[in-house]
Amino acid sequence: MTRADALRSGRTPFVLATVVRVERPTSARPGDRALVLPDGTVEGFVGGHCAEHTVRTQGLRLLSTGESTLLRITPDGGEETVTEGMVTVGNHCLSEGSLDIFLEAMLPPMLVHVYGTAPVARALADIGRALGHDVRLLPDSTGALPADLGAVVVATHGRGEEPTLTAAVRAGVPYVGLIASRKRGAAVLAALDLTDEERARVHTPAGLDIGARTAPEIAVSVYAELIAERRSDG
Repeated sequence: MTRADALRSGRTPFVLATVVRVERPTSARPGDRALVLPDGTVEGFVGGHCAEHTVRTQGLRLLSTGESTLLRITPDGGEETVTEGMVTVGNHCLSEGSLDIFLEAMLPPMLVHVYGTAPVARALADIGRALGHDVRLLPDSTGALPADLGAVVVATHGRGEEPTLTAAVRAGVPYVGLIASRKRGAAVLAALDLTDEERARVHTPAGLDIGARTAPEIAVSVYAELIAERRSDG
């Protein structure tokens, strides 16, 4: 397993920096690569200290936006310039050459916990994975929730719903949904040991009202709501 593969499996975000073009004199060559980690560590080689410092700075910026860009580092002075798909940085301590480095943000897919074993839970897992999410299908809630958990959907049909929902809300999970009828969902919300504001964060019935009836249709409605909420927050 490569270092990049290990970071992906551990859900650690990083930026892959690849030298794609050089104007000599430079110490880097096309194809040289490095990884920029969230703590600012640079693993690999994309040039000397000056180039590495610029790659680190730009890489950390991309980790916060999730974007990718072409970075051009030149020995010229002047302010940083940004055009579509490219950032140009003048670095006085660089040698006379210049570097073009592609910076690719590698963020882990959204982590989704689906609780339950019924057809709706299985459909939520299948469709979520088809959308590229990292979906964990769990029979019930056990242990602490991961810090980067993006969504919790409870489809246990009355079994262990309250502690699972309460834990997800208190952990600050961005999307919390309960698969239930409107009447039963309201009853579950009323029983939660949460404030009114916290209860309002639980989506029930989970999903957009698209007239869904089958398990796959319900799953589609849930992810549609999740996507819409993420876009509005962004």
